[in-house]
Amino acid sequence: MILSYRKILMLLFGFLTMGCQNTTPKIDVFETLPALKTDRVEPPHWWIGFENDTLQLLVKSENIQHSAVDTASEAVEIIEVHNADSPNYLFVDLKINKSASPEVVKLVFSTPDGVSHQLDYELKARPKAAQSYQGFNSEDAIYLITPDRFSNGNPNNDTHSNLLEKHIDRSDDYARHGGDIKGILDHLDYIDDMGFTAIWSCPVLTNDMPSGSYHGYATTDYYQIDPRFGTLNEYKTLVEEARKRDIKVIMDQIVNHCGLHHWWMKDLPFKDWVNFQDEFLAGQPTIYSNHRRTTNQDIYASDSDKKGMTHGWFVGTMPDLNQKNPFMSTYIIQNSIWWVEEMGLGGIRQDTYPYADKAFLRQWAGAIMREYPNFSIVGEEWSFNPLLIGYWQNDPNQKHGYISNLTSTMDFAMLDHIKKGVSQQESWDTGLVKIYEGLANDFHYPNPEAIMLMLDNHDMSRIFTELKGDILQTKMALSILLTLPRVPQLYYGTEILMQDFDNPGDHGLIRTDFPGGWAGDSTNAFTGEGLTENQKEMQSFLKTLLNFRKNSPSIHHGRTLHFAPKNGIYALFRVLKDEVTMLILNKNDDPVHLDLTRFDELNNKGKTFRDVLNDRTFVWDSTLTLPAKGSYILTSK
Repeated sequence: MILSYRKILMLLFGFLTMGCQNTTPKIDVFETLPALKTDRVEPPHWWIGFENDTLQLLVKSENIQHSAVDTASEAVEIIEVHNADSPNYLFVDLKINKSASPEVVKLVFSTPDGVSHQLDYELKARPKAAQSYQGFNSEDAIYLITPDRFSNGNPNNDTHSNLLEKHIDRSDDYARHGGDIKGILDHLDYIDDMGFTAIWSCPVLTNDMPSGSYHGYATTDYYQIDPRFGTLNEYKTLVEEARKRDIKVIMDQIVNHCGLHHWWMKDLPFKDWVNFQDEFLAGQPTIYSNHRRTTNQDIYASDSDKKGMTHGWFVGTMPDLNQKNPFMSTYIIQNSIWWVEEMGLGGIRQDTYPYADKAFLRQWAGAIMREYPNFSIVGEEWSFNPLLIGYWQNDPNQKHGYISNLTSTMDFAMLDHIKKGVSQQESWDTGLVKIYEGLANDFHYPNPEAIMLMLDNHDMSRIFTELKGDILQTKMALSILLTLPRVPQLYYGTEILMQDFDNPGDHGLIRTDFPGGWAGDSTNAFTGEGLTENQKEMQSFLKTLLNFRKNSPSIHHGRTLHFAPKNGIYALFRVLKDEVTMLILNKNDDPVHLDLTRFDELNNKGKTFRDVLNDRTFVWDSTLTLPAKGSYILTSK
């Protein structure tokens, strides 16, 4: 008969207390056990009080396979212990009792030959109630930052001796430049003053890759902040200081792939931990994804094409994670929840969304949203097809039966319509009508105002470049971006007309250093020193528009009404009770008189409106003179 450690403790306690009526000795049978030598214990700690009361520990220790695990703690129960294919891993399933208090749980690992070691594992109290984790929504305007290229707040962490890429070279668009978390923290007031209410930073976890590691999308440690970006405490400070300014921090995560130099690639736990693992271990050429994202929805798609999409590696330096492996699946879900809880995040942006297993994605998003019912997750579906974009947004009534649990996706389709709308010549089927017809696709989305809309990002040419350096068209595009029923996202530097004219679409050039983020910069966009008049004017334009939007309930939650373009003018209204916001896009070169009687159904006659961008007022009557080509935003507030 094999006795558990809990039973041994009870027998030992009973033996030692026989005949002792007035004393209760404190006995811990694990107190003298040597500590278990581990390479990894992940998650590194956990919390009590989650809806899901189970936890799976990954324990990596030399020759730990076949060890028994036990505990005397009343806080947890050991459900099951799983051996991996590698002898150096155990996966331990725990149940955290509802009555548990914060404590350090002592787990005993015993080898088959009877040698025992102790592992201390901390269970913490949750820092705040689940309901108070508030995600982003249509009230927000998001500032996307590539941290290596924004600001170097701490030059002392630019390199790290234990990491593969050691040099800094600002003249090389694909080397590290030294921007970090401290740099973002130092300029929170600038971000706040501009009118942004959320920050999405490209990934800040460790990317220990030989080159090109600055972008952050090749994770090599899912529980570590890259030391060249800073520390865990600095990231926490960023979130806390941002929260004081009512700014949310959205974390960029990647469940589809890791970096080739991730620590587990040298000792993979299971034979199917990554896709095409046998080929990788045999040194065969990388098998890439076919990138046919429609296989996720295509009712005629072959199994071969489906596998080619989700199992292939994104690139040769990014192994494709196999989410069908239940231990990998649990690992990723717990990791996402760990970061939300540890940091107090205001959202997750999930990279390359359609490339991961979609059954897993439903499970992943569902697990997060069950723990944080007011949270937000946006998935990247880079498609110009609204049917594909809408497929991923959660809709219990979808006829195809796929319930995604995903609150938001990205509107690349509307982005394309906006660019065409402001830049094309006006005709029956070109120009502003592209915006009008593009917005009409909102009938397909279960929740269009929760969708994230942008004009550019870290992977695509900047909008000023796309519009061939036309400042007026850029302003018109930004005006519609910040007025539509969406969650708008702007890329850092848009406010100062950053561009990639020399090599459009080049990633290193798209992610240019923000001027003023480095000591000695001759231009400082944070203060305005050295900016051209056009840059200053665009910065002021966006600041005015963003701060107006921040305080406009009609844009946040109002109903949307728009009128088909006519005579080179497109009009869109956002209406909430007595508050009316009107956007006018005017492509006429000469002054034009706009017939306001066309909009009589809004009952605006006699109301006083203010021109937000020019700070003029007028009383709504029968006509409005538009003196010049451009965008006009009018409000009755």
